[in-house]
Amino acid sequence: MIEMSDHDHSFCIDRVLADAKAVCAEKGVRLTDQRQSVLRVLAASHVPSSAYDILNQLNKERKEKGETMLAPVSIYRALEFLIQHGIIHRIESRNAYVACNEGPDARHRHGEATIFLLCDKCGRAAEFQSESLGGLIETIAGKVKFSPNAPVMEIRGLCEECQKLEGNG
Repeated sequence: MIEMSDHDHSFCIDRVLADAKAVCAEKGVRLTDQRQSVLRVLAASHVPSSAYDILNQLNKERKEKGETMLAPVSIYRALEFLIQHGIIHRIESRNAYVACNEGPDARHRHGEATIFLLCDKCGRAAEFQSESLGGLIETIAGKVKFSPNAPVMEIRGLCEECQKLEGNG
């Protein structure tokens, strides 16, 4: 999977890191250098990355600096922390992770569902929050006395750029 190269990710990285710092300060938890490094890798792309993609990227950077290599467990611990605090999301169908693009306010809205639009060609993920879909999920779940704790929907298809490349847009 590739990502379009005409997008400047420095704004995305800065915004995601600032949001993460705000969330951690509010919750009184530490956003360690290692957690920030994992988050920086995820924020540098809109294509979901596996834990091993993140590990390989960080170890490549560490090797260039002469630093010791990270073990997979350290990446999984950082990912677990970032998920727990709503800073990143796991894309279940791809066993991959993506930085939350909705900002710190979105993490606190009750009753909203998260929707991911996943491009089958380039691999990018777009994230949206929907109060109406969240309400529908709560209504359906309520009918069977089910309590949803992570309403997430993944929709596969083609993004606008990939449609244009295929001549469908």
